[in-house]
Amino acid sequence: MSIHLRHIQKHFGRSQALSPIDLEIRSGELIGLLGPSGSGKTTLLRIIAGLETPDDHRDCRILFGERDVTQVHVRDRRIGFVFQHYALFRHMSVFDNVAFGLTVLPRAERPSSAEIRSRVMQLLEMVQLSHLAERFPAQLSGGQQQRVSLARALALKPEVLLLDEPFGALDAKVRQELRRWLRHLHDELGFTSVFVTHDQEEALELSDRVVVMSNGRIEQVDTPDTLYRAPRNRFVFEFLGDVNHLEGVVQDGVLTCGDARLAVDLEDGRQELLLRPHEVQVALQAQADAHLPASVMSIVPVGAEVRVELSADWMSEPWMATLSHQDAERLSLKRGMRVHALPRRWHHYPGAQEAPGTQVRPQQVSA
Repeated sequence: MSIHLRHIQKHFGRSQALSPIDLEIRSGELIGLLGPSGSGKTTLLRIIAGLETPDDHRDCRILFGERDVTQVHVRDRRIGFVFQHYALFRHMSVFDNVAFGLTVLPRAERPSSAEIRSRVMQLLEMVQLSHLAERFPAQLSGGQQQRVSLARALALKPEVLLLDEPFGALDAKVRQELRRWLRHLHDELGFTSVFVTHDQEEALELSDRVVVMSNGRIEQVDTPDTLYRAPRNRFVFEFLGDVNHLEGVVQDGVLTCGDARLAVDLEDGRQELLLRPHEVQVALQAQADAHLPASVMSIVPVGAEVRVELSADWMSEPWMATLSHQDAERLSLKRGMRVHALPRRWHHYPGAQEAPGTQVRPQQVSA
């Protein structure tokens, strides 16, 4: 089931929660709405669900496939909704929680008791909780409760599944396990899903495409890979991961900031460059086109990489560089050691009317 949003905007009093938004969600996609608090992502999700009403405007439309649901009540939109804090009925068993939506259907639409039992047990098998059908929510872990909540949302065979920060109340390890499980379930069943998160890693790992939002606007909609490699603007770049800043004055193709000098292809004047930690190499010697002396502040092995924090007078704040274990061992890095930062690649976001630029130092980039 595809979702088409046309000219969706929302005010709460004098405050504008959503600027006019257009968004196309393809049938079977898993879409992440990503942004900081106050960006409008939850408001947009609730408008899709019918829990909030968009501002009245003649061009405003919410389409599920060819069906216009702009004025349709939430109970008639055929959506499933999963809340961050589960919203399970504590006095009901796991089985009864999942069956609840089926048992309260109008008599003409309600399946028989045997059909309800069959469907509920099938869903509990799917979420790997059939052996806990008679337990109560208080007897389950957070991850198990969230799976019950998801099974309940799927019981009515919704055309669209909406999830509001579904893993926000869980610890890191359980979140990671449930992300993989939800992705597998989504691929198996093929429903259209939209979920809200402020966790960049979660959005990039789980989504087919990510909608990055800020201040009620959509900043960029792209696949996780494109979003990370080609951010459309500075907000998207800085929101999606750690960033190193280098600000200085460019004159005759050289950016100078205190003791730091870097050859750049930019106009003369004050400019700022942005670099990801993996785009910064650490070397024992400067190069002709890059002189950025620094001191090693910390060395932290994290999985397959080593994170090195660098400090220098010319930095507005410490830089982070990520190295392979092999490179870190070859350099024999120690705290307090004097080294040189060598940008492999940097990004430049000038004025709003100019296109962003990226510059690569070919001699530092492996083929």
